Amino acid sequence: MRRRFRTFGRIIENGIIHFMRNIGLSVAAMAVMVVTLTIVLFSIITNATFTHTIAQITSQIDVSVFLKDSNTEAQNKQFIGAIKKQHDIKKVEYLNKVQALQLYIKQNKANKLLATAVDYTSNSIPATIHIYPTDLNKIPEIQKFLNKPTNTALQSDASSYSGDRELAINNITHATNVLREIGAITIVVFTIICFLIIFNTIQMAIFNRRDEITNMRLLGASTSFIRGPFIVESGIYGIFSGFIAIFIIYGAFQAASNALEASSLGLLDINYANTWFEDHFLILLAGMLMLGILVGVVSSYIATRRYLKFKTK
Repeated sequence: MRRRFRTFGRIIENGIIHFMRNIGLSVAAMAVMVVTLTIVLFSIITNATFTHTIAQITSQIDVSVFLKDSNTEAQNKQFIGAIKKQHDIKKVEYLNKVQALQLYIKQNKANKLLATAVDYTSNSIPATIHIYPTDLNKIPEIQKFLNKPTNTALQSDASSYSGDRELAINNITHATNVLREIGAITIVVFTIICFLIIFNTIQMAIFNRRDEITNMRLLGASTSFIRGPFIVESGIYGIFSGFIAIFIIYGAFQAASNALEASSLGLLDINYANTWFEDHFLILLAGMLMLGILVGVVSSYIATRRYLKFKTK
């Protein structure tokens, strides 16, 4: 057991020596890894912020169903119960004719002519059901349910999910889906690029020390003892890169919060992103360190495994 600990200590020591000896290659490899981890971290924060913004948008978007005046209250309640049983529905609100008229007046209180006209006419506003989905992508399924013959028989008109409103909701849904896909693709692409850079860096380090490795083989060194320092060296890349990336993002958000008077930049709510980042700082730091070490160790392991298959004559 003592011998194993001594061997492990030597592997760690040699890995640090290799890191310092090849400082030029180390800085180049870390630079690429820092860029990758920074982009990955920014994509995670951006995705969390977009999710928050999309949730706010979704909470304000509803599908309004207008009911016939000839419906009985029992029919309306039965219809509402059937709607609530559908999947991906967050909330259902029912307004009878009087409540719907009051809401209409409240929404148009600035129009004095309209308010006066309401006093001299009968209530033509139908009872209304407001359906709030949990996901904008599920609205077509909700609409499909509403378009069933038994359900359309209770409706006085088409639901609000039609015409320009349908087009607007579809555009918002498409935009949010595209943003999520771009974020995921960005993370994958830059992780692969980082992996290849680290892989080639280790290959170059192995090539520069090929005579040293051959001598270690001749002296009876095991493959794990030869490979160990390279893996430690790559792990150091990941540790330093993780710390640098997290503090780059921290500095960027601090600068953005102080420089931008507006609290948002398009769909990216700067204040929320900064708050979310600070609340999850330790988790994100641990995640970046783990990701950096994982990318470095895996790429180093594959590179050394490919090279150390040779047989010494």
